[in-house]
Amino acid sequence: MPTTPAANGPSSGRARVPGSLAPTSGARARVSGAAPGIHGRSSSGGGGAGLPPRRGHEYSGKKKIRPRWGRIALVAGGAIVVLALLAGLGGFIYYKHVDSGLQREDPFSEITDGRPAKVADGALNILLLGSDSRDPDNKGKAGEWRTDTMIVLHIPASHDKAYLVSMPRDLYVHIPKSKANPQFGNTMAKLNASFSWGGTPLTVQTIEEYTQVRMDHVLLIDFAGFKQVIDALGGIDMNVEKDITSIHPPKRQFKKGMNHFNGDEALDYARQRYQFPDGDFARMRHQQEMMKAILNKAVSSGTVTNPAKLNAFLKAVTKAMTVDKDFSLADMALQFRSLRSDDLTFLVSPHDGSKKINGEDVVVPNKEKATALYTAMRTDKMAEWAATNAPKPSGSSQPSTGATTKSK
Repeated sequence: MPTTPAANGPSSGRARVPGSLAPTSGARARVSGAAPGIHGRSSSGGGGAGLPPRRGHEYSGKKKIRPRWGRIALVAGGAIVVLALLAGLGGFIYYKHVDSGLQREDPFSEITDGRPAKVADGALNILLLGSDSRDPDNKGKAGEWRTDTMIVLHIPASHDKAYLVSMPRDLYVHIPKSKANPQFGNTMAKLNASFSWGGTPLTVQTIEEYTQVRMDHVLLIDFAGFKQVIDALGGIDMNVEKDITSIHPPKRQFKKGMNHFNGDEALDYARQRYQFPDGDFARMRHQQEMMKAILNKAVSSGTVTNPAKLNAFLKAVTKAMTVDKDFSLADMALQFRSLRSDDLTFLVSPHDGSKKINGEDVVVPNKEKATALYTAMRTDKMAEWAATNAPKPSGSSQPSTGATTKSK
């Protein structure tokens, strides 16, 4: 089995969280003073102080849980765009029926002050979180899910584009104090510690504080459900960068070149990182490729025109998603019906690569570039920002520091 990357290589693990301190499902995060934004705040408790050593597996009581999956929030953006493609079919009543089947929570209810202001009318910012629970009753419970994929989806007021900014799970940021676990937070740590310490609300609060962009909606995506989404499409085609062997059972062999994957195979490939020199950044790149493949297959395979295929696809999508109480798939489909996969731009939150801080491998933000990116997002000027930031060549093995990767 491949070894963990070196300190100066790719980031090597999730935030360390004491399992015995997991909050209950009603936990929400406390707003802790004025938001410092990308410039952050000095740590009062050190970087991850008091957290236990890393372990190869997560545990719940005495039960050993398999390695976490949680790497697919990208697919939520795909679901939104595919539903938008369907709006022209005149199925509004059916969409409303699908809408009623969504699982819902309120990630904003306890965040009563200190949130960034909404600046650009008509634009939407949606936080996509990929999580790894196999128990649907655990949705949103901090400590029981990990969120290894966090993406800010920005749709401008013109509704003719979509920008998806992947935020590395190990991005070293300030995390506000957790209302659920007051002994945690108000410190610098890996971004994915926010979910472990305070669930969805603390994650929203952390990302809003870092970006100074107000989130309009939150979508929480379950791995197990989106495996069924891919299978409902009859599988997808993905280009494999090089021959690799999966580090997870059943140790699949992935061959270089174009491959047809079912749900299990696609998600297994998209979660590999140790076999690539850029680690987690390769995984983010493959997630983006998986999303494009899902979108293209949904349109090209006749799913949108075949009632049986469409019904199976939408049922799989809704089973895999938990959304905020105001989110409407029907409204999204009608508003963004003109979007196509060519209108998507994939980004990675600007960073300066990995380094070791307080004994942990973290991803260091590039504050200057991040400020420019999130200011453009907040003011709905992403088109201008993207025009002056050339996309990285497809298939590059070097970590992206904020350049775009435009869908072709």
